[in-house]
Amino acid sequence: MSYDVVVAGGGPVGLMLACELVLGGASVVVLERLTEIDQTIKAGSLNAPSVDALYRRGLLSALSAAQEENLAKFVKPGGPQGGAKAGPKFAGHFGGITLRGDLIDPADPDLGGNGPGDNVKLVGQQQLEAILAERAAELGIEVRRGVELTGFEADRDGVTVTTTEGPVRGSWLVGCDGGRSTVRKLAGFDFPGTAPEVTAYQAMAEMENTQELRLGWHATPAGVYAHGPLPGRILTVEFDGVPKDRETPVTPEELQGSIRRVTGAPVVVTGIRTATRFTDNARQASTYRKGRVLLAGDAAHVHSPFGGQGLNLGLGDAMNLGWKLAATVRGHAPEDLLDTYTAERHPIGAWVLEWTRAQIAVMRPDPHARAMRAVVADLAGTVAGTTYFVKQISGVWQHYDIPGDHPLTGGSAPDLELADGSRLADHLHTGRALLLDPSGELTASVYGYRDRIEVVEGPVAELPQLAGLLVRPDGFVAWAADAGRTDQVSLEAALAAWLGAPAVTGAGGNP
Repeated sequence: MSYDVVVAGGGPVGLMLACELVLGGASVVVLERLTEIDQTIKAGSLNAPSVDALYRRGLLSALSAAQEENLAKFVKPGGPQGGAKAGPKFAGHFGGITLRGDLIDPADPDLGGNGPGDNVKLVGQQQLEAILAERAAELGIEVRRGVELTGFEADRDGVTVTTTEGPVRGSWLVGCDGGRSTVRKLAGFDFPGTAPEVTAYQAMAEMENTQELRLGWHATPAGVYAHGPLPGRILTVEFDGVPKDRETPVTPEELQGSIRRVTGAPVVVTGIRTATRFTDNARQASTYRKGRVLLAGDAAHVHSPFGGQGLNLGLGDAMNLGWKLAATVRGHAPEDLLDTYTAERHPIGAWVLEWTRAQIAVMRPDPHARAMRAVVADLAGTVAGTTYFVKQISGVWQHYDIPGDHPLTGGSAPDLELADGSRLADHLHTGRALLLDPSGELTASVYGYRDRIEVVEGPVAELPQLAGLLVRPDGFVAWAADAGRTDQVSLEAALAAWLGAPAVTGAGGNP
């Protein structure tokens, strides 16, 4: 059987991409070498663009349930393993410098005010993968577990993929197969970047003699460590070069040695529930597409995990690529639509690499780095500083270079409450574009796109001046206008640029 798209890798990025492709009308098969979800400790939170994307696909309730499950497990200050009294709300960290929630500027317009998704963040990578796997099953997506891509040959019409179960044919191949991506290596993508310098461990472990370990992030003469908030969670960072062994399981003795060196505490590790080694290798493919082969997620960019950016960066790739590749498959995409994938996502990936490099710089234990760390900590201890760092970590700054001078154009669409009581996100579940038409005067412009776009009419109380809003399938604003400045020509140009040519219409104007 031949598919429109073969997705190599069935983690959160691969599954998210597959769901987006199917919503867009493409046939998909996902190849995943693991037989079940990898339970190794990984990312534990989602940023604003990720939550927005999942909310727009109707998955907010599942995310909320996962977060509640996590919160119930947190160490309670003053309780077992807690020790300290409750302090200011934790708002994240930068290079292990804790950010206090009480120092966030409540008046900053970029934080909050974007609907129910504002209250969801603490969702683990494995939980998200399970949610997306269930969603993929609901959409009828074929996910082949225990099947590994071993090679491929691309030609003008498609890609023949070699797997451990035999060949698979697809019109397109997308590598979502992680930082050591086989797809990236075989396709010959350039992967420039900076060399690693740390060995770090993250684990959920059974430990004794932990009285000297403090909850939260702390710098020491030997490195940096984090303890909690989940019972038994420990993270250490040592600046002694890359891990000598990345493949074998982390032993209690190995983890214990790192904890003692970094913290100086006589901790005894009696058991490991899950543990991983990692480093700060920071590299990014110079382009995310070569012919009929594309990359997304860690296959396209790798970096240290500090700040939890990797999972979120990959989900953003999937949301951006999915509808564009599906439109290309269906034959109505503008010729250069796929080129906008690299153009829009590469700068955000490059920013993440720089953000993680900066954190490594202030984590180093040498005198110059520690002097800089003190300066950054002072800045982070102010309202302006904390607000800046939180906004950067949250991803609310993400914006695409889309033509138009309206302040909403190029940004993530606000989750407006609409005239019928619904919210804007409720109308994006199907993965189609959306035209918000408060006056009902713009609907005629999209008759030829009604197979690709949903129209919602009626005034918007939150933005009474808004005359129209065109939202791409990924939730970003492609066009907007206020009352008295509506330009039908610019709307039609935006429709053509992102959705292609309109369908042939009948005499009555309907497709």
